[in-house]
Amino acid sequence: MKLIVLDRDGVINQDSDQFIKSPEEWKPIPGSLEAIARLNQWGWRVVVATNQSGVGRGLFGMDTLNAIHEKMVKSLAQAGGRLDAIFFCPHAADSTCDCRKPKPGLFHQLAERFNVDLTGVPAVGDSLRDLQAGTAVGCTPYLVLTGKGIKTKDDPALPAGTLIYPDLAAVVADLTT
Repeated sequence: MKLIVLDRDGVINQDSDQFIKSPEEWKPIPGSLEAIARLNQWGWRVVVATNQSGVGRGLFGMDTLNAIHEKMVKSLAQAGGRLDAIFFCPHAADSTCDCRKPKPGLFHQLAERFNVDLTGVPAVGDSLRDLQAGTAVGCTPYLVLTGKGIKTKDDPALPAGTLIYPDLAAVVADLTT
């Protein structure tokens, strides 16, 4: 099975330092939805793993998070694509949970759900914690320069072997050629 793990904010949609708190604030990065559709056409399973601490901080509730994800799924369907699953951590940054990236809990959950070894699976993110969570379980780290990616690329803690691309569409073009 060809599987890829994507962060949400900064990879699929525009990021915000004030959080994406409503469906109206969720706006796709140009080319990202079409890129996911291309992955689907090439037989890839596409999974999202995202920290959503706005829930834990009380900025929005689960109904709103579900509505944001519903907008993402519907927008993706209009572009001819789909997601196989969305895994999220709703806990605040000061939580001791094991699912908040950079901890690998979300990746363990998806490995169990899909009954797969994640060694070599592409994990695409725009922040150091996305890449650290993926590499902790053997994923290959892909950094996109959208979202927080420009700042992240110069971080000395960037995992060795991180592949750097301008955006998700460029990652997908490389994986599907």
